[in-house]
Amino acid sequence: MVYLQITLNIANANRAAASEIYQKYKAPFLDTITGAKSKTLLVRKEDVQVLHGFDNMENASAYLQSALFSADVVGALKPLLDAVPEVRIYQVA
Repeated sequence: MVYLQITLNIANANRAAASEIYQKYKAPFLDTITGAKSKTLLVRKEDVQVLHGFDNMENASAYLQSALFSADVVGALKPLLDAVPEVRIYQVA
């Protein structure tokens, strides 16, 4: 399993809107992105993280170049972000 972790700095006042964006794009992610296995929203006091599960590293990297991510998700989240998101990909050992 491979995890794509995206950490977002979003003000508390904008977190409900960010959660709606997550809900809107969860099913399209799972239904249309090659190798997608899971998508989880993690809300912490200091930030919001979206953890995506994939079958392999190549599919996780490819998602970052997809129209769903680059146009739809990023476009919807951009007005809510306080900083550039941190993106990391992890391979389960």
